[in-house]
Amino acid sequence: MSQVLPDFLMNNDPPSGLSNVERKKYLQKIRIIKHLYLNGANTNADICNTFNVSLPTSMSLLNQLVADGIVSKQGRGESVGGRKPDLFGLKKNIFFVLSIQVEKFKVKLAILDNTHQILHEKTVKTKISKDFKSVDVLYKYASELIKTSKIDTEKLLGIGISMPGLVSSEEGRNFTYFISDEEPESLQSALEKKFKKPVVILNDAKSACLAECRFGLAKNKNNVLVISMDWGIGLGIIMGGKMHTGASGFAGEFGHIPMVEDGLLCHCGKRGCLETVASGFALVEKAKQGIRNGQNSILSTLVHEDLDKLEPQVIIEAANRGDQFAINVLSEIGISLGKGIAILIQIFNPELIILEGKIAEAKQFIITPIQQSINTYSMIQLKERTEISLSTLGKNSSLLGATVAVMDHIFKGQIASVKSQIVK
Repeated sequence: MSQVLPDFLMNNDPPSGLSNVERKKYLQKIRIIKHLYLNGANTNADICNTFNVSLPTSMSLLNQLVADGIVSKQGRGESVGGRKPDLFGLKKNIFFVLSIQVEKFKVKLAILDNTHQILHEKTVKTKISKDFKSVDVLYKYASELIKTSKIDTEKLLGIGISMPGLVSSEEGRNFTYFISDEEPESLQSALEKKFKKPVVILNDAKSACLAECRFGLAKNKNNVLVISMDWGIGLGIIMGGKMHTGASGFAGEFGHIPMVEDGLLCHCGKRGCLETVASGFALVEKAKQGIRNGQNSILSTLVHEDLDKLEPQVIIEAANRGDQFAINVLSEIGISLGKGIAILIQIFNPELIILEGKIAEAKQFIITPIQQSINTYSMIQLKERTEISLSTLGKNSSLLGATVAVMDHIFKGQIASVKSQIVK
């Protein structure tokens, strides 16, 4: 364990010449590092209880990690009688992860350290489509940020990318965007060749769900739904305390359940999907149509009479200023969304539903009609046991979730490698 942490994590095999006992200790150190990464500073007693080892053993492992320069003492924990115990946590800037959040009209990039702090970030306006040159463009943006940040690239462990569309993390493919018949290679594989680092791609809603599960309101809960309300609508499903992805990794395509008979054509190719009446796109289209039909609103002024610049955030701003038309449009969206959520409550019986994304920033203007719709369409025995809450993670939940996804991938590979070499 004398290696620096990046070498330690990136190396597929433990150091040669270790005895079986030493390999077991090596495995425990990896698990402790992962635990501290996900949960922050812990006491020796916390480590002891989490990994079912004796207090002297856990203290010895922590002291070795301190000696290696990976862990440090970080204050004192709560006392349960007697002196307060020391807290042990990962040192800052031990390693970095590049997180990329691809949206419909922009790409956000951020470099985070092992304490989940954003150290450097940039946002680039763009528009994704099937012919979007994703590999070259994402690599260009990322390379510029890495160069500007001046971080030690040896400490950059991997890249996590969240994106809209039908994404299979196992196959490393996006079946909605970033596809080309001329490029049979997966998006993940192509990006790994460019970056020469591990790359994990995942759906943006699942990325937000992973962040909620690890750091947000869903932590330590068993049955939670995370609904991402952006230009589209996504769903993350937590069952038994773990995120459920389905047989092909596509579970949660909530926005494409049929809601309107012979309704508007959705971008997925079907008609009447929930997204056509309850998404950011639907919100903007309803507002544009109302303004063109002569509705009195400050929206035109906010976009300087250019309706092409109308975005969900502008409509929310107008609602916050008391614009009745903007409030009414948000209410219509909320009622339709609430009807869809009522269906989810009937199916999953969740203890908690977390609302996140751009539309969630409307707060009471969207929650109130959603709740009214749930009251209308959901059975009382189920709805009364389901709490509806706004995410507390802010605008960077997908960035944070993608970071966790790539580190989960790295830790999983390390743990599997060491376990395979331990003689039972």
